[in-house]
Amino acid sequence: MAKIVLGMVASHGPLLGTPPELWTGRVQADLQNPALAYRGKTYNFEELAALRAHENFGPQIELPVRQKRYDACQTAMAEMARVFAEVKPDVTVMLGNDQMEIMGEDNQPAIMVFYGETLANIPFSDEQKKLLGPGVEIAEPNHHPKVAKTYPGHRALGLHLIEKLMDQNFDVATSQVLPERRESRLTGLPHAFGFYYQRIMGDNAPPTVPIFTNTFYPPNRPSGRRCYDLGVALARAIKSWDSDLRVAILGSGGMSHFVVDEKFDREFLEAFANLDPEPLLAFPDNFYRSGNSELKNWIPTKSAMDEAGLKMTLVDYQPLYRSVAGTGSGMGFAYWR
Repeated sequence: MAKIVLGMVASHGPLLGTPPELWTGRVQADLQNPALAYRGKTYNFEELAALRAHENFGPQIELPVRQKRYDACQTAMAEMARVFAEVKPDVTVMLGNDQMEIMGEDNQPAIMVFYGETLANIPFSDEQKKLLGPGVEIAEPNHHPKVAKTYPGHRALGLHLIEKLMDQNFDVATSQVLPERRESRLTGLPHAFGFYYQRIMGDNAPPTVPIFTNTFYPPNRPSGRRCYDLGVALARAIKSWDSDLRVAILGSGGMSHFVVDEKFDREFLEAFANLDPEPLLAFPDNFYRSGNSELKNWIPTKSAMDEAGLKMTLVDYQPLYRSVAGTGSGMGFAYWR
């Protein structure tokens, strides 16, 4: 039977690929955002800055502090890459979300398993780059290669997971061809998946089964508890696979963004390390909004690892602030082996 040998969760935000002196490019997006999500409510930039003025983010956004935290994230990602190369799994299952990159309002499945033979990671054309938000293009090497690359999928494992998840009452959507958005003509893997290829797996990418979870867009976002149950079902499905291959499960995204909520991030990490799932599942669902919602890719990874009996190692957590309103990203990295 197949064996789960590795689990990983990692943030993938643009600041990880943007020199700290250029973070102001993302501040331009913050200033234009009328719905910055924070603690279950939404604010414009001025409202958020006034609400959080007592937290005094001025010292947090000075360049030496930004540089120190950026460097710590680079060290953390290098450690994640080292562990992945050392374990060298035979196949990976990757949990990520799409942000209207290849999905659209015409089709937005809650949970989708891809079982195609190949996966393409395609860089943006000059025309497509014009569609990106302020401060995003510079970070694209974090997610997409300079020239298109094709990686192997794992059709047999994908079909097995579909069958066994269905047996466990998950009526998953499926696809063996990555969709192409009609509006933007974007093709290939969304950035949540491309990040692992670029920053963690590198040239050592084994065959992969991507699982898409709709964390961002109502009305069919899975709850935290549903995502937890998905991870348990996923681990049981993998362990029932009649194969001697060694499997890794990778969760992509998070932590709090586009507004840093350091208190929530640290409370989440504490609950995340607890074998009792209830503290983790006690967070209200309205905390999982906007970028925070990507933590729903972490939750099934955690429950799968608990089911597999592996122990978590927290590599690092860094709050990357970029403005006086506390906008930015909380960056976390952890693995199980």
